[in-house]
Amino acid sequence: MSRKVNAGKQRRGPTGGFSGGKGGGRFGGGGPKGPWADHHTHKAKQLGFAARSVFKLEEIDKKHKVLAKGHVVLDLGCAPGSWTQYAAKRVGPEGRVVGIDLKETKIDAPNATLLTGDATESLEQLRDLAPGGYDIVLSDMAPSTTGIKDVDEARSQGLVESALATAEALLKPGGAFVAKLFYGPDAKALIERIGRHFASTQTIRPDATRKQSREVFILAQGFRPAANDAPADEV
Repeated sequence: MSRKVNAGKQRRGPTGGFSGGKGGGRFGGGGPKGPWADHHTHKAKQLGFAARSVFKLEEIDKKHKVLAKGHVVLDLGCAPGSWTQYAAKRVGPEGRVVGIDLKETKIDAPNATLLTGDATESLEQLRDLAPGGYDIVLSDMAPSTTGIKDVDEARSQGLVESALATAEALLKPGGAFVAKLFYGPDAKALIERIGRHFASTQTIRPDATRKQSREVFILAQGFRPAANDAPADEV
């Protein structure tokens, strides 16, 4: 069983806060249904994953070797839980996954701790759960969309910036950051900013991404803390 903890006060901002963006492939006891269900949705259900988005992380991981046995992983906006499930399997019993979302996440993963709350208000708790820092910070967060392209892109960028601030506070040196972004005119500047603290950055569009989606995933590897930043276990 996963360990579930209330992270305290919850707050939902205009971008939706740290709430998972893995909709469209989420299903309950009735199985995958609705206009967005596709073969990835059905495959995820058959394999016991909470959403089809698991295949996006799986592709990124297999191609770029992001996750490994023994890693300590932070999954921001983890609901409904497919990325946490996948990461928990990849890091194994010697590793650990901490997931946090404004919504309660209902999955079973013995090496996962699931928090309900806002990561921006829970940094100390997240740090206490991984005193040595995190090897990877994941974010599949997406804003509540308005249908207005510029607004949705700006809100998505705001979520990535919040996730990046959390990553910079909690990652181990050499760690990795994976975040979903609705690609827009300001994306290049954001990716360049991320690159200042990582050895390499790239954008990826996994095969499981829906054709009409504007989303890409930023993969940043080789975290380099600023000179005046102490390691996570010394803060």
